[in-house]
Amino acid sequence: MLFNSIEFFLFLPIVFALYWLIGSKRIKSQNLLIAISSYVFYGWWDWRFLFLILFSSVVDYTMGLLLNSTKDESRRKLYLWISICVNLGFLGFFKYYNFFIDSLVDSFTFFGTKLSINTLNIILPVGISFYTFQTLSYTIDVYRKKLEPTKDFIGFMAFVSFFPQLVAGPIERATNLLPQFHKKREFIYSNAVDGLRQVLWGLFKKVVIADNCAKYANIIFNNYEDYSGSTLLLGAFFFAFQIYGDFSGYSDIAIGVSRLFGFDLKRNFAFPYFSRDIAEFWRRWHISLSTWFRDYLYIPLGGSRGGLKMKIRNTFIIFIVSGFWHGANWTFVVWGALNAIYFLPLLLLNKNRVNTDIVAQGKYLPSLRELWQMSITFFITLIAWVFFRADNVTHAFLYLKSMFTSTIFSKADVFSNSLFALLAFFICVEWLGRSGEYAINKIDAFNKPLRWSFYFLIIILIFSFTGEQQEFIYFQF
Repeated sequence: MLFNSIEFFLFLPIVFALYWLIGSKRIKSQNLLIAISSYVFYGWWDWRFLFLILFSSVVDYTMGLLLNSTKDESRRKLYLWISICVNLGFLGFFKYYNFFIDSLVDSFTFFGTKLSINTLNIILPVGISFYTFQTLSYTIDVYRKKLEPTKDFIGFMAFVSFFPQLVAGPIERATNLLPQFHKKREFIYSNAVDGLRQVLWGLFKKVVIADNCAKYANIIFNNYEDYSGSTLLLGAFFFAFQIYGDFSGYSDIAIGVSRLFGFDLKRNFAFPYFSRDIAEFWRRWHISLSTWFRDYLYIPLGGSRGGLKMKIRNTFIIFIVSGFWHGANWTFVVWGALNAIYFLPLLLLNKNRVNTDIVAQGKYLPSLRELWQMSITFFITLIAWVFFRADNVTHAFLYLKSMFTSTIFSKADVFSNSLFALLAFFICVEWLGRSGEYAINKIDAFNKPLRWSFYFLIIILIFSFTGEQQEFIYFQF
């Protein structure tokens, strides 16, 4: 069920009304409604994969209780590894089995030996990478004794399958979200209004910005041989705003919808395209995934505490694994490795924590130095996005080869003047709202007529520029 679908706009008010009619004193009944609603929401795509979520929930719930039932370290490690193997086993089979088989066959073919191993007709369960990491955070934190295991299975099921963020995040930690299922949730009007405002902005990002950029990005990437270097650069630019509007738009809708039910999800994006270096970009892009890998992989590996070799090793591991998490394609591995190359000089020179504040804080315009830093960071991010978007590594290199020719200085083909106007409007609103949790978070500071005029403008733009409905990019991950 898509957030930008008629089905969801019928589904959400019904669940919302039933949830608050049950009453905030009946926590278990509310949790049961959330669990049932979440299974309906997810089963809308393919009901068969509901058994996968249920099985994962049963395993991790059981392992959590067993981890707390003994002090024997060997047994506790066994229970932890059962959880890790089950979750990553499902993820590996459904997402990476065919990739590894194809790569193995290609490797042997390269050396002159032909293998006849058949791939399987596997359907990738929507959002499996997201809820797998969410449940893993529970067993790992219980093992680390950072969290007491829950004995409320219904509450745990609701935590694992919570429909606003089930299929594309944010990836919630059990330490943050699970306790919210065990306490009373009050309906707070101001929180609900703020949630609806964030949903509205998320829909604008998705429907107006992402979907319209996608139309032209697809044309350019699929026919790159026919265009000049400047147009190919424009195609990468369109994709950069497609993926940002698409993914951060989903996060905004998920966080906003959650607030309607009295839940607070972690922030997932913090205006990443206003970053002054690549380290700042990764602190602001897909925050829930970046911090997950930092806490559960990078730090256990030693982080940046060791010598030069360990720093380089850990940096490449964290970025390549992050790239591979996104999909079973070598393009994602190259994308991750390229970001590691970008990041490594900052780490080695101890400059990776230089830009931790908000750019041009308290000012309307950035300084020339800040503008240059943001431009360079955005440009190298743009180059990396080519690998993320390309069908394969060869496609990415050919695209870049065609882009970096003398024609990059020629006049680009103009695909849509209205889209450029929309992007200019979008960037201005994001820039002016960069100190908030999301771009229009602080619009209450404006008078009522101006505020409502802005809301109506956004609604008109959403209905005016709604084109062919497209799934969220991160559903495939």
